[in-house]
Amino acid sequence: MTRRALPYRVPSDDVVTAEPWLLVIEDGEVPMPEALPDWDYHMDLRLRRTVSVDLDRARSQSGLPADAALTLAVVWTATGSNLSGPAEHARLADSGTIIAEFDIVLRGADLGGLLALDTALVLAERRPDARPSSPRRAGSVLWSDREELRLQGDAPQFPMAVIDFSLTSFPDDAAWHLQISGGLDSATMGSLLLLVNERNTVTATAFENAGKPRPIDRIVLSAVYADAARIMIEHALAQDEFTEDGDFADGSLGATMMSLFDRLFPGQLITDMRLRQRQSPALFASDLQAAVKIFEVSR
Repeated sequence: MTRRALPYRVPSDDVVTAEPWLLVIEDGEVPMPEALPDWDYHMDLRLRRTVSVDLDRARSQSGLPADAALTLAVVWTATGSNLSGPAEHARLADSGTIIAEFDIVLRGADLGGLLALDTALVLAERRPDARPSSPRRAGSVLWSDREELRLQGDAPQFPMAVIDFSLTSFPDDAAWHLQISGGLDSATMGSLLLLVNERNTVTATAFENAGKPRPIDRIVLSAVYADAARIMIEHALAQDEFTEDGDFADGSLGATMMSLFDRLFPGQLITDMRLRQRQSPALFASDLQAAVKIFEVSR
């Protein structure tokens, strides 16, 4: 853990013992992996962690009185949705060593990209009588750590909905449709929506099983992701402002498109690929198919 230089005293790292995060699955619990390549926005995450805190040492080493209230809190941040929020917290007003059990559920619709879980021990209340070298503001961090989980691999991730295409303007027998709205400066989460036709049971079932896909589900998901990547890249290349010098804010559609382009065509220039698409669209489609590694077993 990298410790920041703070303008007040903090306890040594060993006053807190944090067990690794555990991912709760159907079969029980497993250590939280580095990535979940089969995750999608319909998949909520349940995570557990045990943290023990030596409150007496935490207070004394920080120069706080024995009755100072502390809080142990977990905060999550997701780069894909550009959202963050509190997950759970425990107020610690006792003495001795306490054990806190965290059991949190995060909605898949709020996540995406890189999920960061920050656990922190903070001062619960302002201490106007604190010594100059001691923390005094509520929320002052005494200890913290971060663990991360990547929720998207090579495939683009976006919100989705399963609907009946017969009630829309889409062809009744189409399996899916990727809807893109707004400009490149718009937020990704509000600009992309994957619609899956519930009448196409093969595709709808594949997304229902995305957390634990069967071989047929993997094939279907691979086809959907490949088609979505093609649509997104072609949409991006049609925008004149989509260039190597484009400066798009984090969480914007342009930044998402740029990240996808760099992942699929590393080292390639946008201007070169745009020209290739216009001069030989069929060959460009094959280039994209190869780049997304359609039907690759690892997917």
